[in-house]
Amino acid sequence: MIPAELESSIMAAKAKGLVPFYVNATAGTTVYGAFDPFTDIANICEKCGLWMHVDAAWGGGLLLSKKHKLKLQGIEKASSVTWNPHKMMGAPLQCSAILVRQKGLLEACNKQCAEYLFQTDKHYDMSYDTGDKTIQCGRHVDVFKLWLMWKAKGSEGFESQINHCLENAEYLYYKLKSRKDFQLVFQSKPEHSNVCFWYLPSRVRNMSPGPDRDRELHTITSKIKAKLMEKGVAMIGYQPLGEKPNFFRCVFSNPATQKQDVDFLLDEIACLGAEL
Repeated sequence: MIPAELESSIMAAKAKGLVPFYVNATAGTTVYGAFDPFTDIANICEKCGLWMHVDAAWGGGLLLSKKHKLKLQGIEKASSVTWNPHKMMGAPLQCSAILVRQKGLLEACNKQCAEYLFQTDKHYDMSYDTGDKTIQCGRHVDVFKLWLMWKAKGSEGFESQINHCLENAEYLYYKLKSRKDFQLVFQSKPEHSNVCFWYLPSRVRNMSPGPDRDRELHTITSKIKAKLMEKGVAMIGYQPLGEKPNFFRCVFSNPATQKQDVDFLLDEIACLGAEL
């Protein structure tokens, strides 16, 4: 998100008589793993009186890494944050959280005072009844999974796990830069553990940029994915985005993945791609 564009869009909407009220920033976008500039966005939201939400479902775990938490600088200014420990943290599905700055707001929005569920004459402190405060009333206790993992691994264990995943992404990035048979979607280092790239067969390497080359890349990527699955050696996602044809999106979230696994993946893609 470009802060100047955000502010001008807010002003333009207000000039039309509209009432902007909410800005959704992202910590770790799904495809590229990008992080918005939260401090600048927060300052604009405060200035304009808007609610700032941060979708940190994928990138929120980086807060546990001393090396990478700066990417989330300013998230503490948000009005609300979502976070999915079942993604980067490796918690079993489902494990999600929504954090709201304003105390009592979730309860005020969700409370139905259903007497058949939440009796007011219980013998204990009613503030411990969380069901009437949550978005979901009946649900699994997601936080127990995260608590148990935290007790077992500790903050240092989570930090090591996260750092290792991002180190794998950096390793893949530099391997791709060094090879002529691959092309990065972006030349800059990945912000998260997402690395996006194309495989380039020899016939494509000599083609000029344009629709014909894009069609080749679009087809080649999906065919290689199918061959990887049929051979039973790897699962790697791909997708187009905007005007970009299908590209591979390798995302590291498993701390058991090692550099030799990255080397193996690239060699397998190149081997299968050369047959097309």
